[in-house]
Amino acid sequence: MQLIDSKKVQEIIDSFANQNVYIHLETTNGAYATHKDASFFNASAFIRNAMIQFERGKIAGDGPYRIGLKLPSGWVYGEGLTHFELDEQNRLIMAGLDHSGKLAIAFELSKTPF
Repeated sequence: MQLIDSKKVQEIIDSFANQNVYIHLETTNGAYATHKDASFFNASAFIRNAMIQFERGKIAGDGPYRIGLKLPSGWVYGEGLTHFELDEQNRLIMAGLDHSGKLAIAFELSKTPF
């Protein structure tokens, strides 16, 4: 993965607009953190292989970045993204790594299931 190039990522997001795509969106602040510190409040979200169609998508910020996808009936939104890759299967894979290099958010789009 490489650091996000917002222009390049915007072009890729635009290429997925107005068609059925699969999304994977996952956030975590350390699923196992409570094993080390029982007072630590853990929160996360996960969606995988949900088919969506978005009218427009936008990357914003100066890094870490935000991605918003405008759906016919609402929005999908992710924040804290730092890295991306367009893999050999034409899947947009984005990640947000914290200061210690651990995954905090994954946000992926694909024309085929993950």
